[in-house]
Amino acid sequence: MVEIDDLLARLLRQSGQTLALAESCTGGMIAARITALPGSSAYFSGGVVAYSNGVKTDLLQVPEELLARHGAVSDEVAKAMADGARLAIGSDLALSVTGIAGPDGGTAEKPVGTVFVALSGRNTSIVQRHLFHGDRATIRQQTTEQALFLLKNHLLEAKSAVN
Repeated sequence: MVEIDDLLARLLRQSGQTLALAESCTGGMIAARITALPGSSAYFSGGVVAYSNGVKTDLLQVPEELLARHGAVSDEVAKAMADGARLAIGSDLALSVTGIAGPDGGTAEKPVGTVFVALSGRNTSIVQRHLFHGDRATIRQQTTEQALFLLKNHLLEAKSAVN
């Protein structure tokens, strides 16, 4: 766990990019990991725990129409959350997560453990759908890890493209 956190800190410092977060089902767990390291203020701009749809629409500018059509747990909303966080906070990159951590709330189409992770950048838009298994704490932890891995992979790919 600490290894990826240290690697992300190093990659973000080297790239000179800043990061914002929009978290729903993880409730700030990603921000806690990012800010656990000293010096994180050099690359972490801030984050929003957007648990309610009202926060998603008001602070992150997620269109109500997207929420009505696709639901809060969807790739469209995850992308809009990441884009909204990046723009509202003024960062180079933003991660967002939205999902159903359980134990309730799942449906046949979107069972408990359905999670969307998105990364937004000026020229980057990535959304991943995952189906995690386990209890609420496990699903939230897996979501946090997956978001950090998405960011790590993006930064490593960008770094190798420059070299």
